[in-house]
Amino acid sequence: MRTLALSLGLALLCLLHTGAAATVPDRSEISGKWYVVALASNSEKFLREKGNMKMAVVRISFPGEDELEVSYAVPNPKGCRKWGTTFKKTSDDGEVYYSEEAKKTVEVLDTDYKSYAVIFATRVKDGRTLHMMRLYSRSREVSPAATAIFKKLTRERNYTDEMVVMLPSQDECSVDEV
Repeated sequence: MRTLALSLGLALLCLLHTGAAATVPDRSEISGKWYVVALASNSEKFLREKGNMKMAVVRISFPGEDELEVSYAVPNPKGCRKWGTTFKKTSDDGEVYYSEEAKKTVEVLDTDYKSYAVIFATRVKDGRTLHMMRLYSRSREVSPAATAIFKKLTRERNYTDEMVVMLPSQDECSVDEV
């Protein structure tokens, strides 16, 4: 669950950058609430716990010119884990952000900024490189087209079906109180 929780923040940071976009989108297109509706990872901990994971809720805001704040709400057996992370801009090549606390890099693989985003995060932990791909949606119900894009991208990054999970919806967590 910690792997999921730490990777959520950096994943949303990627909403600021996409290789296909010629210009950086308006921050108002990225700000607001997102649902994490699917995950794929090569982490052993993720593979052990994926059956217990539920949809997470994330809120993005911009407190400063080169800052991005991400608030999280992730359900767990004890209720709801909430926290926030601030990320700093690290590159003038698009919008790339990094959190010293999370020590991760992130990349948007595909997004329309209005309804979905597919995000890829890389983290080195204990000498091992871990990867996680996430599908974000503006609503709890993700479109079949966005799901198809996510599944296509997971195959392209060599994730097996066992490494992918569509997350069940949850009602108990809200990012509004973080």
